[in-house]
Amino acid sequence: MSSPFILRVGLLAAVVGGAAGAARAQVQERVYPPATAAAGDSTEDKQQFANPSVLGMGPSKGLIVRYERMPRFGVSSSAQVQGLNDFSTEATKNARLSIKGYIPAWNHPHLKVIVGLSYEREEFQFAQLPTSYELYDNIENKGLKSTAAQIAIIRPVDAVHWYLARVKGELSGDYTSDELTKSDYSRFTAEAIYGWKRSPNFSWGVGFQYGYTFGRLSIYPALVYNRTFNSRWGVEALAPARITLRYNVNPSSILYAGYTVDGYNYIVNLSRAPLTRKNADGSPDLSKATLSTLELRETEVKFRLRWERELLSFLWLGAEGGYRYNYAFDAFDRTNADREKIIDSQLNGAPYASLELFITPPRKLLEKSGVRR
Repeated sequence: MSSPFILRVGLLAAVVGGAAGAARAQVQERVYPPATAAAGDSTEDKQQFANPSVLGMGPSKGLIVRYERMPRFGVSSSAQVQGLNDFSTEATKNARLSIKGYIPAWNHPHLKVIVGLSYEREEFQFAQLPTSYELYDNIENKGLKSTAAQIAIIRPVDAVHWYLARVKGELSGDYTSDELTKSDYSRFTAEAIYGWKRSPNFSWGVGFQYGYTFGRLSIYPALVYNRTFNSRWGVEALAPARITLRYNVNPSSILYAGYTVDGYNYIVNLSRAPLTRKNADGSPDLSKATLSTLELRETEVKFRLRWERELLSFLWLGAEGGYRYNYAFDAFDRTNADREKIIDSQLNGAPYASLELFITPPRKLLEKSGVRR
């Protein structure tokens, strides 16, 4: 399960004085501090160091709790192998809950290490129970989960150049404590970026991402482009996965508009309704083992509007809404060596809404570290 981590890391990198996170983003008042060496550091460390963050970016997020929900929408599936049927129904529920936390494990001007832990859960419910269709019966109200740990390293080279690298390991699927098998559900993703900080208002970089953003495991180029144009407007991008236009309403309120591409990859245990490959005449295909698991690849594009508002000095609210376009919801054979696509599904487009609470470094802590909010 991929989400564009570089933008969040860029925000966490904004505080270089030692606070547990990054400064809140107001172009009008926020001071973008150069790196300051702690007492006892060598003269070599007492220089400015670049990072991906720019003035005006939103508050960093130490702990995030988010809930997302979509209304009823149509679902249709087309069999890609012999012996299976096509099927259509409606999803009465598609919801996601995510809890994420980020901790700066090492925070020096010339090296920052951030550790992240996350838990995400997606649920489906369908109009007919049971649906009599193997794929839907096996994910009905089951809980498709992702539990992950990741580490990000930001290595400023000098006042202009920076590196960023991230590795992430996760367990993704419908596992329970009894069924969990690491070799079946484990996933690994990574990314690396080399960037340039042209000014406090402009930072960009190029690199690659290796992960499931577009459904299947693949490597693809990535472009970071963070720029603040004036006291109100800016853009934050990790293309092609995300491009966001930012509008700073005031020091306590920020609006965003743009799109994101999200990819999810789950291993689904077919314990509720086994799926047997068949010949053209309907007889079991004895050359293929009965499927015990499927790999479910889900890719969606969201066109979104988002509002972030400060509630307390350390607590912010995020409200988001928009339209979800489903690009793929396909199931692949994970039992036989051919890894064929078994079912090609399409989830109809639908509006969505989400609420999020996230914790930022308290105002007093940031002021003590030399950052004015």
